[in-house]
Amino acid sequence: MADKMAGTEKTKSEFVADVLNRTLMNLVTRCAKPEGTRDYFHVGVIGYGAQGAQNAFQGQLGATTLSPISALEANPLRVEERKRKLDDGAGGIIEQTIKFPVWFEAQANGGTPMCQAITAAAESLAAWCDTHPESYPPTVLHVTDGESTDGDPDSLADTLRQFRTNDGNVLLLNLHVSAHPGNPIKFPSSDAGLPDQYAKLLYKMSSGLPEHLVRFAQEKGLNPSFESRGFMFNAEAAEIVDFFDIGTRASQLR
Repeated sequence: MADKMAGTEKTKSEFVADVLNRTLMNLVTRCAKPEGTRDYFHVGVIGYGAQGAQNAFQGQLGATTLSPISALEANPLRVEERKRKLDDGAGGIIEQTIKFPVWFEAQANGGTPMCQAITAAAESLAAWCDTHPESYPPTVLHVTDGESTDGDPDSLADTLRQFRTNDGNVLLLNLHVSAHPGNPIKFPSSDAGLPDQYAKLLYKMSSGLPEHLVRFAQEKGLNPSFESRGFMFNAEAAEIVDFFDIGTRASQLR
């Protein structure tokens, strides 16, 4: 994840961190109501590398793997000022300064202990499903740019997908960040066009896309079918943004 992201000045880890932080900011906004923030979401981030798999949040959020969205709203690491470019309505571009909360710091320190990471997610989500049986099932957005370095994660992924609430099984969506030139593969319905055994393993590990996510992806201009799995391979910048946006869409907020 220390390599440069194609078409940007950022490394892959920096770009993914920006997308993740923007996604968290959007979740906070979606949960904001006149009476306060409603905890429609519980969120955790597990980072893994040379030091193994661990809670990737710091400060107060580092005390527990899953935190309600109101706790994230109250505890960013810092709030930065960033520039974004907007259409001025007259054919020109203007820059606007915005507040950008940062919860997650980019890191790329070697190693891909995928089995440890999936096990850590499974341990947290098994308990969460037991205590939230009427909730939308948890969604795991797994981002990687390399093969597992601590064993075959297939059976662990299968176990993770078996946990469920009364609304359905845990969804495991996998994103492989671009490591070499080639067209991104987005939400395939079979492994026939995948380039190697590693890609086919990630496809096998991925849950089928539920109907509401298929429809949302179609609204964004993608072409998944109702047989598609939640998997993107060789993803570049645009695909990473879409992956996080699609993956965080619950069927309903109630």
